[in-house]
Amino acid sequence: MQLAATGLLTSMAALYVVLGFWVSAAPWLAYVRAFAEAATVGACADWFAVTALFRRPLGLPIPHTAVIPRNKDRIGEALGAFIADNFLTVDVLEARLRQLELGRWGAGWLRQRKNATLVAERFVKLAPELLAFSTPETRRRFVGTIASDVIAAVPAAPLAAGMLRAVWRDERRDALLDAGLDLIARALEQNEALIRAEVAGRTYRWLPRWVDQKIADAVLKGLVQTIAEMREPGHLWRERVSTYVDGFIARLETDPVLAAKADGIKRQMTSHAILADRLGDVGNALEAWLRPTTEDQAKALTERLAGWLSGLGGWLYEQDEAIAIFNDWARLALQRSVAPRRRQIGRMIAGVVASWEVGSVVEKLELQVGADLQYIRINGTIVGGLVGLAIFTLSRLWRLG
Repeated sequence: MQLAATGLLTSMAALYVVLGFWVSAAPWLAYVRAFAEAATVGACADWFAVTALFRRPLGLPIPHTAVIPRNKDRIGEALGAFIADNFLTVDVLEARLRQLELGRWGAGWLRQRKNATLVAERFVKLAPELLAFSTPETRRRFVGTIASDVIAAVPAAPLAAGMLRAVWRDERRDALLDAGLDLIARALEQNEALIRAEVAGRTYRWLPRWVDQKIADAVLKGLVQTIAEMREPGHLWRERVSTYVDGFIARLETDPVLAAKADGIKRQMTSHAILADRLGDVGNALEAWLRPTTEDQAKALTERLAGWLSGLGGWLYEQDEAIAIFNDWARLALQRSVAPRRRQIGRMIAGVVASWEVGSVVEKLELQVGADLQYIRINGTIVGGLVGLAIFTLSRLWRLG
């Protein structure tokens, strides 16, 4: 584009000079020469203006030239302030982030197997390097501290209510009831001798042993029969259990006394030394798992992680409630992390611009807007020529009149 604009300037100047030899023979060429003359002037003026933005024209120390190099730092400060004030405020972030479905977009991207595999591959390569930055004891304390802080920060009752409500719904309810009945049936079968001994120990001592056995048999038979009857979909006790669990979930969400008890249990759990030890053991096991020693182990780990990530993305994509929660979390996290630090971000942008070399700044800006600036030169050549032609024509007409 520089070549085209400069070539047009040169052509107009050459045309002006050449027509000076022929204009006496053909007076109408005076109009063409006037166009070329004015076009040359317009081209030179716009060349000077465009060049003065980035450097000194012809290297001459003309005032108010090399505008960008002389004001590089001030431009960086203005750019940083502009971004901070117009893009990173709470209101702007709130409005923009509400339009973005970050959760659904992320879930849709992650559920594609190739994307999940890409994330898994990079994680498997990066994990050993990250683990090498700290000692095992430091990581153990870190995992325990983070887990304890997270558990302590989350209210126990709403979390438990949400988890119960997620699993205790529709067809899952019947499946959980049946699983519970299976568990009780197996416990009765495996502990039959213990139950008989407990029944015998709680009857009158003067009763014969065979009577104790009869009572124990009746208790066991009644329990087994009750469990079998509860497997029927319309059984009264199934409805009672469902009603009780629904009420318990509602109480977890609304009852402050029950919420206080839940938080008390949580504090006991988080303050117990066993929890810290178990979390440390989990961290050690996870660390060993994340350090594959062979290529086959790394490949297997990548495949497993990719499967989990893809499945997580597919599940999350279909969960409107989870997507809404994730969007709220992401919005709040960005607002609380970006908006309060917008001035620091603006100063960082200014610092980056200030650290650039003058030649680098000029090159970056010329590559971005250089083509448009050369079009300005071309337009200036044409417009200048047309204006000069119009002035020349009007002056001729005025003299003729």
